Amino acid sequence: MKAKIVTLPGDGIGPEVVAEGIKVLQAVAERYGHQFEFEEHLIGGVAIDATGQALTEETLQACKQADAVFLGAVGDPKYDDPRAPVRPEQGLLALRAGLEVFANLRPVKLYPQLLHASTIKPEVIKDVDLVVVRELTGGLYFGERGRKMVDGVEAAYDTMFYTAPEIERVVRVAFELARKRRKKVTSVDKANVLESSRLWREVATQVAQDYPDVEFESMYVDIAAMRLVRYPSVFDVIVTENMFGDILTDEASMLAGSMGMLPSGAIGAHKPGLYEPIHGSAPKYAGKNVANPIATILSAAMLLRYSLGLDQEAQAIEEAVQAVLEEGYRTQDIREEGAILVGTREMGDLIAAKVAAG
Repeated sequence: MKAKIVTLPGDGIGPEVVAEGIKVLQAVAERYGHQFEFEEHLIGGVAIDATGQALTEETLQACKQADAVFLGAVGDPKYDDPRAPVRPEQGLLALRAGLEVFANLRPVKLYPQLLHASTIKPEVIKDVDLVVVRELTGGLYFGERGRKMVDGVEAAYDTMFYTAPEIERVVRVAFELARKRRKKVTSVDKANVLESSRLWREVATQVAQDYPDVEFESMYVDIAAMRLVRYPSVFDVIVTENMFGDILTDEASMLAGSMGMLPSGAIGAHKPGLYEPIHGSAPKYAGKNVANPIATILSAAMLLRYSLGLDQEAQAIEEAVQAVLEEGYRTQDIREEGAILVGTREMGDLIAAKVAAG
């Protein structure tokens, strides 16, 4: 197979972890006889520094013409001022909207070797294997927003806006995914308070009727947040709106002990998928060869599976990660007594070597 992959290393540790993801993808290409062409572009703070924009039209068009997009992270402390006219995160939101990737898949699977890394009791998390499907192009992050004076004081507003078709398409992604897993979907909302959530619940319930083989339940977001840390193994596929998904997936990452372990993929109806670790740019660790690249490497596996249809190759990466962890290698975020501490590049080398060796 020939495939063009646009890489967007971004800010902070992004370039370091993306380099390791590329290293592993190259090992896959060599082992299975594929040809992957990598084309690098700027996004986030580095793009603002170079062009004044967090995402240029040139970069967006390059992404649209690719078979898949591989992203590191965005974010730079010098742009943290909320009053700044251009911020790195604007590039990420524009990229998601431009690629029309409306469903964000965030798997949370606990490796038995990393039970120690979580602050939650091992008996609670040992069977965790869930996926959060987060709606990615609607809700508060894309709704109407602004500031105005109300009774002589400054006020601000953000609008959570959804249409029924937007809800239906992402809920169907969740049900189709559940059919390949344990056949259970939990739709998360706040229908006791929010009108947008009442519409969400109505549409999700209607879609569920088309999947009689899949168990379905609706759950308030506050209850879901509690159950994620008390009874996480009861979840299979969770589907929810943009902001709730953003928060719940960061919470769920702590089940696995580190954000450095969790990948994500964003897909749409026809456009190339967007793949990235769920962690941020972590600028204080940039250039120190300490960041965990496993989330990015597992995102590369998702890229192979969902955008290129290479399931066997994706599984080879996942098995390589498992094998390296079984041998006791750890980066600093998942370190434990007796483990072999390695850096970003060394972890990438170990996983790539496992892939190459089969």
